[in-house]
Amino acid sequence: MSARFPGRRLSLLRLLLLSVVVGAVSVGSLTGWNRWEDARAAEGTGAFFAGYVDVTATPSYAFEDPAADNGDSAVLSFVVASKEDPCTPSWGTYYGLDEAEAALDLDRRVARLVQDGGEVIVSFGGLLNDELATSCTDPADLVDAYASVIDRYTLSTVDLDIEGENLKDVAAGERRAEAMATLQAARAGSDTPLNVWLTLPVAPTGLTAEGTAAVAQFLEAGVDLAGVNVMTMDYGGSRPEGTSMLTASRNAADATHRQLQVLYERAGIEIGPQAAWRKIGLTPMIGQNDVKGEVFTLEDADAFNAFAAERGVGRMSMWSLNRDATCSENYADTTVVSNSCSGIDQQGLLFAPTLGADFEGRAATLADEPVAEETPEALVEDDPETSPYPIWSDVGTYREDDRVVWQGNVYVAKYWTQGDLPNDPVLQAEETPWTLLGPVLPDERPVPAVTAPADLYPEWDPKQVYERGDRILVEGRVYEAKWWSQSDSPEAAVQGSDASPWEKLDDATLLKILEDPASS
Repeated sequence: MSARFPGRRLSLLRLLLLSVVVGAVSVGSLTGWNRWEDARAAEGTGAFFAGYVDVTATPSYAFEDPAADNGDSAVLSFVVASKEDPCTPSWGTYYGLDEAEAALDLDRRVARLVQDGGEVIVSFGGLLNDELATSCTDPADLVDAYASVIDRYTLSTVDLDIEGENLKDVAAGERRAEAMATLQAARAGSDTPLNVWLTLPVAPTGLTAEGTAAVAQFLEAGVDLAGVNVMTMDYGGSRPEGTSMLTASRNAADATHRQLQVLYERAGIEIGPQAAWRKIGLTPMIGQNDVKGEVFTLEDADAFNAFAAERGVGRMSMWSLNRDATCSENYADTTVVSNSCSGIDQQGLLFAPTLGADFEGRAATLADEPVAEETPEALVEDDPETSPYPIWSDVGTYREDDRVVWQGNVYVAKYWTQGDLPNDPVLQAEETPWTLLGPVLPDERPVPAVTAPADLYPEWDPKQVYERGDRILVEGRVYEAKWWSQSDSPEAAVQGSDASPWEKLDDATLLKILEDPASS
């Protein structure tokens, strides 16, 4: 998610008037936290809902007084590097932490939400500015920068929204991961452990290569990720034509789940399928998305909530609570994204309770609830007698559009391949030459093979010398010599081996020969 609506400063005059009380407020807030800190009750575990709030957007959103019960936890966004000092945190580059308290009453509003039983998460990053690790290159200063935000707002959970240029910066990613590992280690075993969520862009095919690299960096650094939250929005050209926003978002979630298991396996960490779902967060952009023509409706939200609950997703969020309302009649063009309304007629309803239904846990205690793992299903034994296509073979060669059966599923080749397992776990779809079509159906049987009459061509003779273009019969199938050969069995050609001097004619070619033998 970007800081899509960059917000506006309050007037300089008001800032100057308010700045005189900054010192007193800061001191008061440091002692005040202790008075309400114990109110951060940890009752309830399990999947949680927390919508994003753009802190600097105007008009200001009253997250401390949510419009719906499901909005009583918030992800405040975005803390980024100050333009004046790369290692100093700021809210959207507009306010330092003290300035945000003076101008926005931010500390007091956070305290009120927590007093009322809500939970506050702070998100670092976004699209429009430098995330702290991008600009702050000193490791110790970076840790201090993050810690100053965590300590000021007494956070148990942070969210790192890494996208755009921040995501492409590999060195920044390493600094970010190391800093979070250091902060987690410092709080390990204490009453205030630190939960870290990584928020990343996603396509219907899953995380991008930069996204999977970011997850790998965190795991390699030893960060115990609370989860990976994917922004199911703004798909653009990655969304196939005719695919709905709901279907694209479901596909993105399923693909991320598969990728996450691969990433943990490569990191040497055991994680089951249900535990992997618990480590996934989903964040749609409600209503009109930034990409024209992409609209996420209330019906989509209801179905997406049911999907997430069925899968066992650990977190549901949305961009943003600021926008959870119907635009006024004065808002002329709802296809232009607003920072204070969704761009669709919500008919008096809200996205927050729809997306957040049954997500009643807390971010701080999500990991405390044990995950019941499913018993792995036994591998399917493929039966040539019932499989509609040949069983995949590691010695076979397959060309574009060839179909095979493997462990109960049908796959189609995207291009020439040999020795590539159809279900080999990969991070990106382009890493495998196979596309999964679906399971072998209960009533499927092999497609009847076209066979040639016994007198069409001579039977193969191992003593015979064959020249290029010669044809033979083996059990009713026709083979054509690709080059000179003797004693080379056509058996290898059954599997499509390029090393065989024989090529098995396909059914279409054989049918044409049978219809008009003279044409051959």
